[in-house]
Amino acid sequence: MRYITFDQIARAIESLAQRVAHELPGDVIAALETAADNESSPPAKDILNQLLENSRLARQELIPLCQDTGLVVVFIEQGREICFENNADNPDWILDDAVKAGVAAGYEKGYLRKSIVAEPLDKRRNTQTNTPAVIHHSFVIGDKLKITLMAKGGGCENKSRFKMFKPTADKEQVIKWIVDVVEQAGADACPPFVVGIGLGGDFELSCLLSKKALLRKLNQPNSEKFYADMEKELLTKINSLGLGPQGLGGDTTALAAAIETAPCHIASLPVAVNIECHSHRHHSVTI
Repeated sequence: MRYITFDQIARAIESLAQRVAHELPGDVIAALETAADNESSPPAKDILNQLLENSRLARQELIPLCQDTGLVVVFIEQGREICFENNADNPDWILDDAVKAGVAAGYEKGYLRKSIVAEPLDKRRNTQTNTPAVIHHSFVIGDKLKITLMAKGGGCENKSRFKMFKPTADKEQVIKWIVDVVEQAGADACPPFVVGIGLGGDFELSCLLSKKALLRKLNQPNSEKFYADMEKELLTKINSLGLGPQGLGGDTTALAAAIETAPCHIASLPVAVNIECHSHRHHSVTI
């Protein structure tokens, strides 16, 4: 059995929160570079190059990639041989406490905008810490703790959608709806997008799958040929919309479309689309 402390988790989260705000993953930068090289519209090419310059400045100057520094979504994979060590100052701590402390410290020390309200409909008062985070926890084989942190902007998240199809729906109907969702997202969600798609499960699992799909490398297709081919078809049709970078026209409306699937009930076909903007901010660390 291996023990991990409160401070180890909190420090890892604190560091990730700041890194995510300042540094795009390498696969996202590579996708933007490829898009800029292949873009036929001069204004769109200029915008893509400006996005690349923005990412370079953010990384070098340690300033946020976007003024919306996002809601923090944390995926934690806990090896079954991991235990959490008691903390003398806080003997009853749980994983959520360490995540909350790390997010609050990262956003405070990084001078990052705090965007979370404590409740959704009445007073909507800012928590002033950018907490709580949304946490997804799972157990895996091994003695490591993997933490993946995503900063999800409000503009793109607001354009995400869910639909429960009839189980008789075919691939073409599903593709058409997904493309329509992307088209309706438009310039408000800051294209070029990364489009995460969850197929199957139930109401909530399909939405979770659509967010998990965003964590795949942009050049990594689905392992099943049917869905890998569907990803290619989706990306082609999305880019043929002509929406382009920042909604100003061009070949590059999306950098990638990624599908994750799960078994579902015979009477159901849940489909969720999670829209992500070009500032696709996520990183991982393993303790």
